[in-house]
Amino acid sequence: MSKGHIAPARIDARLARLVADQMQMLATPSRVQILGRLREGPCSVQVLADAVGMESSAVSHQLRTLRQLGFVVGERDGRRVIYSLHDSHVAELLDQAIFHVQHLSHAAADLGAAAS
Repeated sequence: MSKGHIAPARIDARLARLVADQMQMLATPSRVQILGRLREGPCSVQVLADAVGMESSAVSHQLRTLRQLGFVVGERDGRRVIYSLHDSHVAELLDQAIFHVQHLSHAAADLGAAAS
């Protein structure tokens, strides 16, 4: 558990729904890639599109969704908007999800090697 955070004793239906809605944001590979690029630093839609290999319009659509649930924020810079992660919690959540996937992959590889 992160410092300063206390888990609720019980996860009620309301909290479960809110958490599930937030976790759903990580269910789309393009959103994970966008968040990963923003973890490196703020950038424009075009820079994001180039980084993740998507059309700018598709990236804009994903950013709208990510903004609605509080994963990213945008700040106007003249005619363009510069996007960044909402806060360090988003980077931490992404890092933990990646760590978990890597952990499972290594565990599966170790089991496969042990079975050989």
